[in-house]
Amino acid sequence: MSDADPVVPEVDLESFEAAWRGGATVLDVRNPDEYEEKHVPGAVLVPLPELGERIDEVPPGRPLYVICARGSRSRSAAEAMRLQMGWPVLNVSEGTEGWASSGRPLATGPEPGSP
Repeated sequence: MSDADPVVPEVDLESFEAAWRGGATVLDVRNPDEYEEKHVPGAVLVPLPELGERIDEVPPGRPLYVICARGSRSRSAAEAMRLQMGWPVLNVSEGTEGWASSGRPLATGPEPGSP
């Protein structure tokens, strides 16, 4: 792999939307306040700083789509998950901000089952 090769494959919003509509598993690694403000419906929240200690809460997905606000935190999370644990992950390159600005469906509030 050259330095230019991505460690984790990235998907654009069109590809992600098709996967999401097909029931893909989505992991949101933003902070809880960001998630509660707006998120992709069905996304599971595990903030990036807590990912290592909460990895058992990450739902199995084949592949797992990792999203944040704009794509950099999710890229870091996806790289760690792929390199350290061998997970099949994809980074959503434009993140939740791109998803929202394109007029795609959004949810608000905490995750179901959260206090």
